[in-house]
Amino acid sequence: MAKVKTAYVCNECGADFMRWQGQCSECGAWNSITEVRLGAVKTAGTRQGYAGAAQAKVMRLDEVDLQEVPRFSSGFAEFDRVLGGGIVPGSAILIGGAPGAGKSTLLLQLMCGLAEQGSALYVTGEESLQQVAMRAQRLGLPSTNLKMLAETNVETVCLLAQQEKPRIMVIDSIQVMHLADIQSAPGSVSQVRESAAFLTRFAKQYNIAIIMVGHVTKDGSLAGPKVLEHCIDCSVMLEGDTDSRYRTLRGNKNRFGPVNELGVFAMTGQGMKEVKNPSAIFLTRGKEDQSGSIVMVLWEGTRPLLVEIQGLVDHSPLNNPRRVTLGMEQNRISMLLAVMHRHAGIQMADQDVFVNVVGGVKVNETSADLATLLALVSSFRDKPLPNDLVVFGEVGLAGEIRPVPSGIERLKEAAKHGFKRAIVPLANKPKEQISGMDVVAVSKLAEALEAI
Repeated sequence: MAKVKTAYVCNECGADFMRWQGQCSECGAWNSITEVRLGAVKTAGTRQGYAGAAQAKVMRLDEVDLQEVPRFSSGFAEFDRVLGGGIVPGSAILIGGAPGAGKSTLLLQLMCGLAEQGSALYVTGEESLQQVAMRAQRLGLPSTNLKMLAETNVETVCLLAQQEKPRIMVIDSIQVMHLADIQSAPGSVSQVRESAAFLTRFAKQYNIAIIMVGHVTKDGSLAGPKVLEHCIDCSVMLEGDTDSRYRTLRGNKNRFGPVNELGVFAMTGQGMKEVKNPSAIFLTRGKEDQSGSIVMVLWEGTRPLLVEIQGLVDHSPLNNPRRVTLGMEQNRISMLLAVMHRHAGIQMADQDVFVNVVGGVKVNETSADLATLLALVSSFRDKPLPNDLVVFGEVGLAGEIRPVPSGIERLKEAAKHGFKRAIVPLANKPKEQISGMDVVAVSKLAEALEAI
């Protein structure tokens, strides 16, 4: 009996080791190294039942014909936006999300629509064909032209796909796929890595767009080795709470377009519906002015997004007052409170501070600094801010208000939604007056506090 070769691979960074150890010496992660069994890696041209690989050819960069790979629409404008304008033939796309987020529902709607325009193949490894058919019937989707396959062996899937020649293929999911010559169980590091690499090579060789569904871990990251995210072309995450009907599709990696692009969907009884105006769902404010509430403009990918930030300041009975944030980084709130104490003379050291971004949006940019501080001051003084006021700007450690990218586009989006007043950094002041909006440009935190 041949001796089985094993290796030890870090699930976080993909580093290889000769023996097991508690901490990865490359990325510093603890308990992330797992044992994998190594099998003989065959190329796509030597797999059983597989036609030989195409002959390689060297050519100059200017000789590449770009007209051969035009994008095609997925049928969802929000999905196309996240991908950078549409699906590129021959690309490998990985879509992840928590259980129940709506990955299979969204892809089934997408594939049923694309099957009306050309050949499409849906490969399910987790559900039976009857289950998928029942969902399509419940959603009222056209199911005449969509081709289905229930299989988990990658070689068999690619052999049948080579015969069917679909324009796009869905693999649901990559964690249940396996290769026959890899001894480990489906879902292991080696199986996921080799299966994804094999499908990616198949997509490039036969110019078939492949969408792979990926599971997530407890912390919300994609399950499996980091090599999985490196070998594919696009990685998108479908996020959303189970108690909310809205889902956000965010691009984490894209070789064919911008990253951090955001698409918004609504889960309904008829499946996933696009939200054409995302700002409207995050602006559910009352008609009366309320203290501690303010609206700011985020920049998500290539478009502005209006969100409401709420701040609550209350006297703390604890020796160490609490700093609680939802949707923002907690350390940045502590830094902003120190800047406000030093350069504005407002001290909240004995107060509990709570900050919430309405709608479950996660703010990762610094343009929310000024709006957060003004919302906290409004709550601390119990003085409401006007409902037609929008604020954005970065706050520096010296109390200065720094400019943010795409300031004019943010102001135009706010004016479109009926906002009449704005407080912005001095460098973001528009050269031409925006119709129906009074813009106040400030350079220091003290000037912003005077403006409100």
